[in-house]
Amino acid sequence: MKLLKMMLITLVLCSVSVLSLSCGSESDPESAPEQQVVSVQRGDLTVDITASGNLALSVMEDLAFEMAGTVEEILVKEGDSVAEGQLLAKLDTSEWDKELTNLELALLQAEINLENAELTLEQAEEETTVTVTGDVVAKYTDPREIDVLELKVKLAEAHYEDAKEALEEALDASPEVAAPFDGFIIGVNVEGGDEVLKGTVAVKLADPNKFEADILVSEMDIVDIELGGTALVEVDALGVAVPAEVTHISPTATIQSGVVNYTVKVELQSLETVIQEQQAALADIQLREGLTVTVSIIVDERNDVLLVPNGAIITRGRQTYIQVMSPDGTIEERAITTSISNWQYTEVTEGLSEGEQVVVPQGTATSTTTQQGTPPGGMRIPGMGSPR
Repeated sequence: MKLLKMMLITLVLCSVSVLSLSCGSESDPESAPEQQVVSVQRGDLTVDITASGNLALSVMEDLAFEMAGTVEEILVKEGDSVAEGQLLAKLDTSEWDKELTNLELALLQAEINLENAELTLEQAEEETTVTVTGDVVAKYTDPREIDVLELKVKLAEAHYEDAKEALEEALDASPEVAAPFDGFIIGVNVEGGDEVLKGTVAVKLADPNKFEADILVSEMDIVDIELGGTALVEVDALGVAVPAEVTHISPTATIQSGVVNYTVKVELQSLETVIQEQQAALADIQLREGLTVTVSIIVDERNDVLLVPNGAIITRGRQTYIQVMSPDGTIEERAITTSISNWQYTEVTEGLSEGEQVVVPQGTATSTTTQQGTPPGGMRIPGMGSPR
């Protein structure tokens, strides 16, 4: 039994020794890497407000019949592509021909009535004179009769103008509905044999090259948005970016759970124009309603300015500093003046020169590019812009 106890004690001691050796053999934690040093460079800096939204067709038109009648034929169906001037629907023209005949007769009758009224007034206003024993005697007409006849002439003139306008309007109207621009049919509201009134919408047409997107912008960022401002719309599924313009800023807020946002609408530049400018880059791209997009509204830009990574900036109170490394390796903390910044870089207006070396604390990511903008990929929070 004693031998067994001694063997167990020996085994435990050996295990502890092995464990101690194992722990002691682990390498020491890696020493902290040296601070990153980057050069102050010149470049372009863009500050934008980024949010997500969905594409929507921006040019849609209801095409209506210009007169009442019976639908003779609908020549398109939903989803069809049509060309400008293409016939889409038409009414039975026999009814239209009868209407034109009636309007022509009404105008003719109004013209006759006007001429009769004018003739009666003219006769009443004439004075007939005869000579009796050397004296001149004038025929008398009651002034009140003249007044009544003048009113009848004015009434006849009004009826004539109404009849003339009605005929001209009918002649200008068409029993046919044609496409005013190239597009595709997004709705058909009538079918052959339907009785329709003037103004009844026959089909709905949309321009496949005109799109817009609505985004929500926070109350902090909305002050930087202006009508006509430049924007860039990235279509997530297609991997393309299309220039756009701010066309509407909602005057009223959308408040949800105490969060205040404002709806901002941007309209994409026509794809035809973009393709002409970028040529093959977008030639095979087909935008569709509902596609998810990321909208970046540019609120400030600087070109050819001194840039440093945001991670190199040190702020104490209202003063901004940066650590500058001299050629001999010594580090100097220097006060600088900054201007705008985005998600990655800050513009320095005073205190640094191009080519100087600045220190970026460890763990701060930097990039060698000087073309600034929205970070590629990653999460985007609606209404949140880049730091100013």
